[in-house]
Amino acid sequence: MDKISIGLLGLGTVGGGVYQLLQRDNEAINRRLGAELVVEKILVSDLKKARNHEIDKSLLTADPKDVIDNEEIDIVVELIGGTKVAKELVEAALKKGKSVVTANKELIANHGSEIFDLAESAGVEIDFEASVAGGIPIIGPLKDSLVGNKIVKIMGIVNGTTNYILSKMSEGDEYDHVLAEAQELGYAERDPSADVSGDDAGAKIAILSSIAFNSRVTPKEVYTEGITSVSLNDIMYAYELGYAIKLVALAKKRGDELDVRVHPTMISLDHPLAKVDDVYNAIFVVGDAVGELMFFGKGAGDMPTASAVVGDIFKVAGNLKKEKKCYSTCTCFNSFNVKPIDEVESNFYILMEVLDRPGVLAKIAKILGEEGVSLGSVIQKQSSGNLAELVFMTHLVREGNLRSALSKVSDLEDVDRVCNVIRVETGEDG
Repeated sequence: MDKISIGLLGLGTVGGGVYQLLQRDNEAINRRLGAELVVEKILVSDLKKARNHEIDKSLLTADPKDVIDNEEIDIVVELIGGTKVAKELVEAALKKGKSVVTANKELIANHGSEIFDLAESAGVEIDFEASVAGGIPIIGPLKDSLVGNKIVKIMGIVNGTTNYILSKMSEGDEYDHVLAEAQELGYAERDPSADVSGDDAGAKIAILSSIAFNSRVTPKEVYTEGITSVSLNDIMYAYELGYAIKLVALAKKRGDELDVRVHPTMISLDHPLAKVDDVYNAIFVVGDAVGELMFFGKGAGDMPTASAVVGDIFKVAGNLKKEKKCYSTCTCFNSFNVKPIDEVESNFYILMEVLDRPGVLAKIAKILGEEGVSLGSVIQKQSSGNLAELVFMTHLVREGNLRSALSKVSDLEDVDRVCNVIRVETGEDG
């Protein structure tokens, strides 16, 4: 039986999961592959660190050259995260003619173009299924299974931390309490800023939209807005109106422009994404031929993510076994602009606190109308002292118009504050 050797860069949460899966299912994987998969070397930062699983310590090394320069190693699996060191090691592996598997979303989202070009010139593969949604297969389907489709829309819940927080808030818990609970359970990092700010989801939708629309999108082009401004009142009022609030990563193609963004979104309770709770992820895809699809599952964690990594290893190893020259070609042959957020059209929910007296609503409606903001409904909610809450639902409106109108509304002496503005996904814009 042929031997195909693997070098792991990193033995943390995901790296440990990959090693365990490869050992646990080694015989079955080898029989299906028709070759023997062997872990040759594992790069770690601390050779003396206690491990949660049994491992042959002779496999461990603190020197990257023991993996990158090892002529026995065919596939390098990068699981250390970040961009600086990971990029250097991935590029070095590719230049040595080794195929690479990675779960590194920051690396692919920010440096995908140059890495793919390098892989192509070296005649090797780079696969990254685990970079977007952990154990949920989505990269493969977009690149292969759905190639006969023009993708119309991708709309996903791709961050388990924020989905857990919003799910628990929908049960009546305050943000700060739920965040602390998520940190205790290991669902949120001690510094949760990348998750709650939307940056994590922004990198993921950059990758998905690049593949779906064959046009390079980088995280800096993705408008991101986090969940820290979402209140219990917003969640309660949304539910009364027939919506759930989720942090949604969204990508659409409009003519020769892309609409790519991440923000809290009100989704109809009838929509499949509205029912995705806790730490689960889901990605809703619309293709012109296939129609609507939804990919659902665990988007993070050691074993779900390791599952996707091992799948990529198996794919690359299969090509090596067949001596099939499969190199990674960047499919971003288009150059579509990402539409600035001010030019994007959406429906909106607006919550304001205003003075509870006659004529206030008329003043607000007049300004909104002058800026081209058409109202679908206005509801007066609870009052406190001389203040009342007003909930507005708009028709489809250009974001720049709405922001201009709200700036003027905020200057009215009758308006205490604009509490929140949340985009509403109705489907009326496709």
